[in-house]
Amino acid sequence: MRAAVLRGAGRPLSIEEVPTPEPGLGEVRLEVVACGFCHTDLHYLDHGVLTAKPPPVILGHEIAGRIDRLGPGTEEFAMGTPVLVPAVLPCGRCVYCRAGRENICPEMRMVGNHVDGGFAEYVIVPGKDVVPLPPEIDPVKGCVISDALTTPYHAVVRRARVRPGERVAVIGCGGIGINVVQMAAAAGAFVLAVDREDKKLEVAQRLGARWALNPGEDSDLGKDVRRLVGDGMDVAIEAVGSPATIALAFTTLRRGGRLCLVGYSSSPAVLPAHRTMFLEYSIVGSLGCRPVDYPRVIELVRQGRVQLDPVVTGEVSLDEIGVAADRLRTRVGFRTVVRP
Repeated sequence: MRAAVLRGAGRPLSIEEVPTPEPGLGEVRLEVVACGFCHTDLHYLDHGVLTAKPPPVILGHEIAGRIDRLGPGTEEFAMGTPVLVPAVLPCGRCVYCRAGRENICPEMRMVGNHVDGGFAEYVIVPGKDVVPLPPEIDPVKGCVISDALTTPYHAVVRRARVRPGERVAVIGCGGIGINVVQMAAAAGAFVLAVDREDKKLEVAQRLGARWALNPGEDSDLGKDVRRLVGDGMDVAIEAVGSPATIALAFTTLRRGGRLCLVGYSSSPAVLPAHRTMFLEYSIVGSLGCRPVDYPRVIELVRQGRVQLDPVVTGEVSLDEIGVAADRLRTRVGFRTVVRP
């Protein structure tokens, strides 16, 4: 089969012929329909982040495909069924999985990181983890549900615990943040979208943001927010992954507010402990999404309460995968999907 192979940090993905994998016990093979190109993939390419599986490794974790071959013990699956692959595959046995926190399972495997992923014609995954896609959802665009929509769902619903009528600031409206806007609006919140690109703010307002704010380089975001909405936000969700934007998100909170960190940063962020204590702020992290919640997100898309068309802004072939990487580097659009 053909695949885009990572052979080392700082090197472009190489389109190669590699052996077509065969499913083992409890596994199914998928013919990949499409795989979204995520900022996590760019971390491996450009930022020195190491994959758990040493190169050569096939990246790609936002996968939609059709079941192509069954391994032993997966006879209940029908050939040709369109499915999604959760970005994180938990063990299902440990104390975290049994407590309903499968997304932080210490034995979890991430497709396109711990094992070969979806920038290929075929991929092998555990049968227990695949999630059927209804016929109303185009799997080419639906592949981004695997991370770009489920990660925001987990952040909004499970970690930030957004309630109807609350005010939620979304800091950063890129490929994840734009869907945090959608999920918070779907949860009944009044959403403030914050970004330095007016085009992204325009899309955020079409997807449910009540307010949009471009803070500029030298503005005081906390003061800007209070001029706009009063005493601040009940919740701030940071979707950039920068110590500076984490600190800015903190300044938007009202008393008793909640800060949820979704963006990844390897650098420490400095936040005032005395304000956290005195004003009873809560700070939580959010990683991925539990596989059990995928059907809920799929249903939001099927009902039209969360949209795919505005956030899937490009489609390329496997041979053009470098274009997908460049679009992300230059912040063009939200998500580009790769078709083998």
